[in-house]
Amino acid sequence: MRVHGIYRLGGLLGPFLLGCGGRSLEPVMPTGSTPGGAVEAESWVRASQPKENRLYRFKWQFIDSKGAAGGRGSGRVGVPDSLRFDVQGSLGVGRAAAFIVGDTAIWAEPEEDVAKLVPSYPLLWAMLGVPRLPSRGATLRRFQDERVEAWQFANGVDTIEYVRTNAPTPRLIADVRQGMKRIGRVETVLNPDGSLVSSRLTVPAAPARLDITFTLNSVAKAFAPETWVRPQP
Repeated sequence: MRVHGIYRLGGLLGPFLLGCGGRSLEPVMPTGSTPGGAVEAESWVRASQPKENRLYRFKWQFIDSKGAAGGRGSGRVGVPDSLRFDVQGSLGVGRAAAFIVGDTAIWAEPEEDVAKLVPSYPLLWAMLGVPRLPSRGATLRRFQDERVEAWQFANGVDTIEYVRTNAPTPRLIADVRQGMKRIGRVETVLNPDGSLVSSRLTVPAAPARLDITFTLNSVAKAFAPETWVRPQP
């Protein structure tokens, strides 16, 4: 599992307040899990992945010990695993963008301003309701009952855990740990049809919190080639 570094988001996302994640987070994986199979894990993940290109628009607020800031943003998902992620502060000030394929950033512009928002790309995907496939050779565990289905993907001491609830208002929870350190946790709320309502990322070590409220979920036509091109500074 690759966990990417946190870039400093300069003036765009500097300040934040803290009623956010200073407390410890409870474990995600329910007790009673059993070894899981790769075929079943892949089937579960692919059932949550978009089948068509998607366009999302959202409002965001980021909070840490220094204060709070917010603005608007968008996510453009090109199947199977391309993501253009854009944010801007109030009044359009402080724009930043990134192009991600799978769990790897192809570019981030400006690099020093992109990703204090999210300390790992699996967490970013989870904010869009999308779990990532386990890496080759990962140790898999599974839990399922009438209320939830949960998976743990472990590479040595690094783990990603996903829980999807079957309540009338479904939720996807993702928890990323590197060794004994929790990198972050996402809880994404969905409508019964699978469209996105809201998402919260908690980073306990900072501590910090990112809240997203989705204002648009739509199927998109093929994106223009320049969508994936690094913008000029």
